This record gives sequence, C-alpha cells and structure tokens, in this order.
Amino acid sequence: MGSSRLRSSRRADADHKQRGGKASDEKISSNEDVPSYKRLSSIDPSMQKWYTIACTSITAVAFAARFYYIWYPSEVVFDEVHFGKFASYYLQRTYFFDLHPPFAKLLIALVGYLAGYDGSFKFDNIGDSYLEHSVPYIPFRALSATLGTLTVPLVFNTLKECGYSVYSCVFASALVALDNAHVAETRLILLDATLLISVAASIYSYVRFYKLRRQPFTRNWYLWLFLTGVALSCVISTKYVGVFTFAAIGVAVIYDLWQLLDIKKGHSMTTFFKHFAVRLLLLIVVPFFIYLFWFYLHFAILTKSGPGDGFMSPEFQETLGDSLLARQAKDIYYHDVITIKHKDTECLLHSHNFRYPLRYEDGRVSSQGQQVTCMSDYNDTNNYWEILPASQIDQSNHVVREGDTFRLRHVNTNGYLLTHDVASPLFSTNEEFTVIPLADLEKGTNVNDTLFKFDPFDKKKHETLKTKASIVKILHVPTVVAMWTHDDNLLPDWGFGQQEVNGNKKLTDNSNYWFIDDIIGLSGARALYVPKNVKKIPFLKKWWEAQLTMFDQNNKLTSEHPFASQPEEWPMCLSGVSFWTKSEAKQQIFFLGNIPGWWMECIFISGFLAIILVDQLTRRRNVNILTDRSRTRLYLNIGFFFSAWASHYLPFFLMGRQKFLHHYLPAHLLAALLSGSMLEFLFTDNRTEEYARDRKDEKDAGRIQWTAFAAAVVGLLSVIVWGFIFFAPVTYGNVSLTPEQVQNRQWMNMQLHFAK
Repeated sequence: MGSSRLRSSRRADADHKQRGGKASDEKISSNEDVPSYKRLSSIDPSMQKWYTIACTSITAVAFAARFYYIWYPSEVVFDEVHFGKFASYYLQRTYFFDLHPPFAKLLIALVGYLAGYDGSFKFDNIGDSYLEHSVPYIPFRALSATLGTLTVPLVFNTLKECGYSVYSCVFASALVALDNAHVAETRLILLDATLLISVAASIYSYVRFYKLRRQPFTRNWYLWLFLTGVALSCVISTKYVGVFTFAAIGVAVIYDLWQLLDIKKGHSMTTFFKHFAVRLLLLIVVPFFIYLFWFYLHFAILTKSGPGDGFMSPEFQETLGDSLLARQAKDIYYHDVITIKHKDTECLLHSHNFRYPLRYEDGRVSSQGQQVTCMSDYNDTNNYWEILPASQIDQSNHVVREGDTFRLRHVNTNGYLLTHDVASPLFSTNEEFTVIPLADLEKGTNVNDTLFKFDPFDKKKHETLKTKASIVKILHVPTVVAMWTHDDNLLPDWGFGQQEVNGNKKLTDNSNYWFIDDIIGLSGARALYVPKNVKKIPFLKKWWEAQLTMFDQNNKLTSEHPFASQPEEWPMCLSGVSFWTKSEAKQQIFFLGNIPGWWMECIFISGFLAIILVDQLTRRRNVNILTDRSRTRLYLNIGFFFSAWASHYLPFFLMGRQKFLHHYLPAHLLAALLSGSMLEFLFTDNRTEEYARDRKDEKDAGRIQWTAFAAAVVGLLSVIVWGFIFFAPVTYGNVSLTPEQVQNRQWMNMQLHFAK
C-alpha cells in the first residue's frame, strides 16, 4: 500500500508541474483526500504571463459585448420600469416598496446622484423616451455593464486558483462572457449584474480562503474568509435568492468542519470550536450586520411619504414626512365624487351610454347592459363616480374606511355599478361589469349586486380611505370576485378599443389592486394641506415589518405571466422573455441565452453525473478505474461546483411563485465553472496503472492530452462565438430582421416578435 501511495503522490506532482505549477510537498493519502482547489499551489512565472494575457483578453471581450450599443435603445426596457423608478424615488427620498433588499438599488441611485440626476422621471412605461426627459440612462446601464464585465475575470481566476490550465479558464469564462442572456441582463438597469458578480466573488473568495487551510488563523486566512462573508452579504442584500449562495458555501464549510473534527487530524476540541466560531462570525454574523446596514441606509434616505406607504402599517407610515403624494392624499367621505385608477395599468374606471352587443364574436350572449371599461383620458366626465354608503342612512359627513361596504353611482348616466353571473366580453370565466339604471334599482332589481367592499392591501380594515395612498381590492359582496382590468387584449370597435373591466375569481392576483385617484370639486378646509407630525420607531422594528411584508408579497406572486417559465425548461434554454419591441423598425430585445453554450453545460453536467455513477458501480465490484487523485478532483473539486450549481437551481422546483429564465443565471455561471473543469478532466489521463494498457511510462499518469484538448477548446469556443453572433440581433435590438430571419432564431419554444 505504501508504494501505491508514493506512486499516486508522484503522479500528482508530475501533473501539477505539467499545469505550470511547482510540485507540491502535500501527499494525498487515504486518510486525507484534499481537492486540488484546496491545495496551496503557485504558478510558474512563465505560465503566469499566459494566464494574464488570456484573462485580459477574455475580459476585454466581455467589456465589448456589454458596452456595444449600450445607448440603444434610448427608451425604457423591460424591468428598467421598476429599478430606474426606484432610483428616482431614492433621489427624491420618497418611500417605495419592493420585494428585493436595497443594496443593488442603492448602487443604481448612487450612479444617478453622481450623474446629477434629480429623479424627476419615473420610468412609468416600457418605451418611454430617456432623451426627451434628460435621463442619464447610459451611466445607469454602464454600472450594470461594468459589474457584468468584472464577473468574467472572477470566473477565470476561480478556475486558475483551482489549478486548471489556461484553456479551461478561457473556456469557462467565455461561457459567461459571450452568453446572450448574461449580456442582456448586465447591460440594462437591473439588479442581476450585482447579484452575479456577488455570487462569483463569493465562490472565488472561498476558494482563496480554503487554499490557506494549512495556515489557519493567519492574516490572509482571516482576510479571505472575511471577504467571503462580505461577498455573501452582497448577494443576500441584492436578492433573497442569495440564500442559495449561502447554502453552496455552507455545504463546503460543513465538509471542512467535519474533516477538522476527525481525531486523526490531531486537532483539540478547543481548536475545532475556534474554527467553528470564526466561520460563524465571519460568514454569518458579519454578513448579517452588513445586510442590516443597507436597510438602515434605505430607511435613512427614504424619509418622505410615497407610493410604498400603503404596504406598511399606520405606525410605520407615521415615521415618514410628507411628500407630494402625501399632500395629494385626502380623506374620502361618502357622497364624494371620485375617480378610480387601476394600479397596474393606470387606467381610470369608466362607463358611457353604450351597451354590450347581444352576441360576441364567439357566439356568447351578453346582458346588453351599459358598458363598463377602463381608459386613460383624465378629462372625461364619464370617469366620475359617487361613492355611497351601503345603507340608506345619511352618511354625508362620514369618512370612508378600508373594509367598508359601499355602492358606486355613475354620475353622467345616474346608474349603479353592478356585476353578476354573466360572462365578461373577453373572459368567459370572469363576470361582466355593467351599470344598472336607477329606476331598476328603485324597483328592488339586483339591489345586492350593487354592493362592493374595499379589501385593503395591508389588511388594516379600520383605516380611513385616502386618495393616492390607499391601495385596495374592490370585491363584489354577493359573488366575491375582484374588479379587474387588463391591457393585453383590448375591446373591439364596439368597445372603442378600451380596456375591459370584469370580475376576477382569482382574488390573490396582484393585478386586482386599485386606488382612488382624485376627489372632484374638493374645496374648503378639506382641500387645504396640513403638515403632519413625524414620529419615530426603532430601526429593528421597521426592518422587521419590512421583512414580513416583503416575504408576504413575494409569496403572492403566483399569477400567470405570458413569459413565465418552469425550472425544467431553463438548462436547455427552451423559452425566453420579451424585453422591448419597436414595431415600425421590426426590432426587438428578447431575453435568451447562447443556446449552444447552455447545451454544452447540460452535456458536461450529465457527463459528471454519468462518471460518478460508473465509478460508484465499478468500485462496488472492486474495479478501480480512476486514480485516487482523479477521484479527489472529481468528487471534491468538480463536485463542489456541482453542489453550488444544484444549490442555485433545484430549490426553484419547490417555489410556487412566478419564475423566469433570468432566475437561472447564477446557476448558469456555476455550471460554466463545472464545464471548464470537466472539459479538462475528460482530456486528462485519469486511469489507474492497471487500466492504462497503452501508457508508455508511469509518469504519463495524470497528464493532459494537450493537442486534443486544445483542439476541443478551439472548436467549442468557435461554436460559442457563432451562437452569440447569431442571436445578437435580438440581444441588442439594434438590427431589423426579416420574418424569415426571425423564424430562423425561434429555436425550441421561443416566441419572437415579427415572425410573420
């Protein structure tokens, strides 16, 4: 057995020299399997030059891919409507609510502040012009592009620190640098560039830390463990899916501590608990306090009342100073004439003296009642509704409260809003909304069907209803449906192309929310603005309320979305997301990956699992095909990347919320590391002496077949470059494609625009 161990050690040293490093004096034995990424290694100076050249080159490629045409389009694209808007709220110190922690959003706001932006533009709609409103959108996008660019050298150097060759490092980093999904997501005003670089920095820092395992409690050991914690805090402070990165690092930490606990290592329990305590402090406690700091900064900046007030408790709202929104927020009294706006589409509830047709295009029959629609014309008096109490008792001096039951009278036609068990024009499953004449109501016809109830967003049913600030669902009392409108399919000519209003049976949909926009003809004391007194509550109490609200709202994201997808579709990139279109030019930005590159990752992941399976089966029969060193690399080094990939991917199968392709990007990045390491493993002689019949010399064990390896890397890189260029027109949106060209890019289940 001793000679076998010696041969294994010599082969390991020979292989390490072949990679450009110095022979390690560390012996890999059956008592201590140490993966190569945890092995303290150095790079030969001549090899270091090639690593530097390669890393610089691939970083330059990543820079060019992300900054190319970064000014185009000069319009709001996809979720820039959210994260650009949040930056504006920060700059105006106006409170808003979002599902994600504040770190990345604060970075975006900082760029706006440095650019001299005042936050006046609110990024309301996809396609709104930046140039017309003097928005410094290029610096905003440049932040994402810079972070996306810097993610690539982190991927490169992670494999380098693991002892892999220049070829592997280039291949893995190219999978990220020239991936269309990474490029699209990291050149717009979004959070994912910050998320991805934080994930990459966490993995890189932990690798650097663990290479110092033989030098515990030294300055560099503490430094890299601390930097791992800082990177982890940046992940969780950007999006809550950062908990998956904690899980990935946690698996490695648990394995590490389990090894340290082994009495054969010679550590006392005091030393073990010191190791445990330091990791707990620097990987859990310190990141948590950094995470709290970003919320402290968040609350310190957002001191004025804003659109997020309605999500928070009255006590929380009392800590916010008045803003323009607060000045416009007025108590609503019964018999006020009001306008009602849909929160998502920002259209006003409307009715007019036209009726639904007797039969719709699909043959269904309507009630032929008065149409109720939604429209954007703020000057139309057909948007005026009088809010009335449910009972006949005079409540003209009574405020309306969230949770009240009420009626709505359409002012111009003197009828009452009603919904009943008749199918709506566009949704056979939803109820039709109409207006019943006063004469019919006085006869007792459908009286109960005119009863509605406010269901407040924050479930505080005793609060006074206010214009602008109170976000509510309008529920029909008898049939318990929510008043709803949508802009994805408009009414035909008989409905003047306006939005349909109907009764939605899916009460939990986030698109069911409305608010009272204005009180018509308000005068006297109620029209005057009276500043409110600002109170204070402890920071941790505010933080805890924000956490509960964020988690609650995140769990409610269950409504269907046309571009939502399921986790099983992601690795093969079976579908994508439409980001932006320009109909007259036939241009579009469609979020999809470099599909050949994604397929390569799937092949390498499958190859890894297949080799693990074969190795386990053969070893059960005492057939040892792989050397001890190659098994160590396979299980503990490549296995670490696989575990990290699985930690960022598999949990999505347990989630009931909306899911999109961009949720896979952190897992894709980690799959790139696995792919680079697996590619080199496949071109390395990993066989034991018994199964290496064609080996000329024992020192050939562990060597890489360099010619074949280099040819494979060049071939795969060529395919990656081709895939990136082929899908680039729909990544940048700056090229007009013919219908035939669009159809050629509709791979798998992609549904691109302008294919006809």
